[in-house]
Amino acid sequence: MSIDLSKFPSVSLAHLPTPLQKLERLSEHLGGPTIWVKRDDCTGLAGGGNKTRKLEFIMGDALDKGADTIVTVGATQSNHVRQSVAAAAKLGLQIEVLLERAVERDENYATNGNIMLNYLMGANVHECNANPYLNIEGQALAMKLAEQGCNPYFIPMGGSSVVGALGYTSCISELLNDATHQGFEIDTIVHATSSQGTQAGILAGLRLEDSTIPVHGISVSHPQDELEELVLELSNQTLEFAGSDLRIDCDNVICNDNYCAPGYGEPNDAMIEAVKLCARMEGLLLDPVYTGKAMAGLIDMVRSGHFIKGQNIVFIHTGGQVALHAYQSIFNEKQLSTKE
Repeated sequence: MSIDLSKFPSVSLAHLPTPLQKLERLSEHLGGPTIWVKRDDCTGLAGGGNKTRKLEFIMGDALDKGADTIVTVGATQSNHVRQSVAAAAKLGLQIEVLLERAVERDENYATNGNIMLNYLMGANVHECNANPYLNIEGQALAMKLAEQGCNPYFIPMGGSSVVGALGYTSCISELLNDATHQGFEIDTIVHATSSQGTQAGILAGLRLEDSTIPVHGISVSHPQDELEELVLELSNQTLEFAGSDLRIDCDNVICNDNYCAPGYGEPNDAMIEAVKLCARMEGLLLDPVYTGKAMAGLIDMVRSGHFIKGQNIVFIHTGGQVALHAYQSIFNEKQLSTKE
């Protein structure tokens, strides 16, 4: 990498490097490319997930700025919030979280999974209705805490800042080394995308490594055009923040929104099939909101011939399996049956 990211404050939170594993049975079942999974669900922190890489830089920045209180925001079952709460607990920081009821489901959704762990780990939880200005509301909460004498540090939704994106900028050298050691070249990277930070960091990292590997983001929230614009902006901001004069072109940003319906956090049949296939063929647990829909997109692109035999596709598993417990009602007896 041409940029030394060690100049940025960071803390050690993640179990790295995470494994890169071949999904042999799933690849054979689909009859297309070889599918690999980068196990960033194995980063450790309170169940792991992609946000832990971001939080290494975010929390390093917070401590460097003398913060004693973390403030962040997310949906009820936010994986980012759960990992932020865990990081704060590990570092001895107070944490205040604002959760929006972006999805209205049953009582199990409102009390189980990630939200249960937030309370278990000592977060002070605030709730609000669905709010398109959630980051602004979170910043207002931070300002209120500052007026009370705290020194708050605000983390935007998903940890998606230039500081957070450095986590995946640094991940790319790890991933490329993984592939080299296992003797293959990556043809495409596929992952779930929503709050921009993971995809922006990946794109910035590849640009710094002078790599032309395509990155196929599967949107689980925003329309494609809107998300691609946001990812492009954050990618280039991340490169600038890292001290590089390199830039990313809009043609390099893909945020496929074909698999998001009926909306963020809302299940669909393709997601349920993908979760079931990975569980039964690989013992690999996906989540209903992010990786389930992203894998559904990957499976569909294999079946449609977009990805073909002979290619090596890397799926970045961003974690979130804790949320399975909050979606118990959608995995009913019929869907869990071993009969086809």
